[in-house]
Formats: sequence, structure tokens, C-alpha cells
Amino acid sequence: MAESTTAKKMIAVVRVRGKVNLTPEIAQTLRQLNLAAQNTCAVLPLTGSVLGMLRKANGYITFGFVSDAVLKELEAKRKSKDENIYYLAPPRKGYGRKGIKRAYTESGALGDRKDDINELLLRMI
Repeated sequence: MAESTTAKKMIAVVRVRGKVNLTPEIAQTLRQLNLAAQNTCAVLPLTGSVLGMLRKANGYITFGFVSDAVLKELEAKRKSKDENIYYLAPPRKGYGRKGIKRAYTESGALGDRKDDINELLLRMI
């Protein structure tokens, strides 16, 4: 039971959109989240400041609670052991039916996926 509560406190954040038409404020937020390029992932603790950054960059990222099994697979595929950045491939079968400019609740790719982020990460590994 303690392992599942630990997993719930970690959030996987994936940058979905590129660098075109970024405001300097959102670009700075993405740099603080360690998401420099499209299809990169960062696993962060769930804190108030991280939630504020997720809210600000919501139009460029997707996020959710990462499970322990998926986190282990990400760790195995990581190239650089000293960073908290995971460079992933584009997802097999795409991000969503309506693309990367709509919210996940509208069959798109952006925003909070909750536990469904694990399925996306497995398609990107």
C-alpha cells in the first residue's frame, strides 16, 4: 500500500508541442520543468510550485500520475543517469484522435491525463 501512495506523489510531464509561438514566460516555465524539446519527459514530485508551473504551461504539455512499473521502464531506457530527463520517441498511434492542440478530455493530447499517462509513456518508450 505504501508503494502506491509513493507513486501517486510523482507526476510525469511530457512536452507535446514544439517551440513555435512560445511566449517568453511559458518558455521559462518549460525550462524550469526540464522540458527543452518536444517528446521529452520529466518525473517530478507533486508540490504546489510544480502544480502552478503545470497550470501555466498547460497548452504545451500533458501530465499525470506515473506508476512504479512505468517509472522503472523509463529508468532503464534513460541515456544520462545524472539528469531527470527522459528523451522519448513520438507515441505509436499518435497522441490523440484530435491532435496536439486540444485537451485530453476532448480526445486531444494536452492537459491532465491522471493515470492514463502510463499508457502514453509505454507507447513512447
